Amino acid sequence: MPKDKKEAIYTIPLSRVYWGRRTNRAARAIKLVRKFIARHFGVKEEDVIIHNNVNEYIWSRSIEKPPRRVTVKAVKDPETGKVKVMLIRESKIQQGQATS
Repeated sequence: MPKDKKEAIYTIPLSRVYWGRRTNRAARAIKLVRKFIARHFGVKEEDVIIHNNVNEYIWSRSIEKPPRRVTVKAVKDPETGKVKVMLIRESKIQQGQATS
């Protein structure tokens, strides 16, 4: 897969974070998102910027029960080389809460 992408949409599986302890699953899910995007864009993990919406979505069900997958849009800035990760799809429950 080419590493010189400008933007892409990914559904990142987070089920692997359920293998570990319950007390830090959400934090590990954030690290997994960062690692996944860094691998697919060919950048360092510190060059991945996760938008606040992604963070809130992963932490929405507390530290012990993050979602099993998250769909994100990643956009690479050609000047700085940093990749910004934004949320594409939220669960139906959260969409209902946002509209009411």
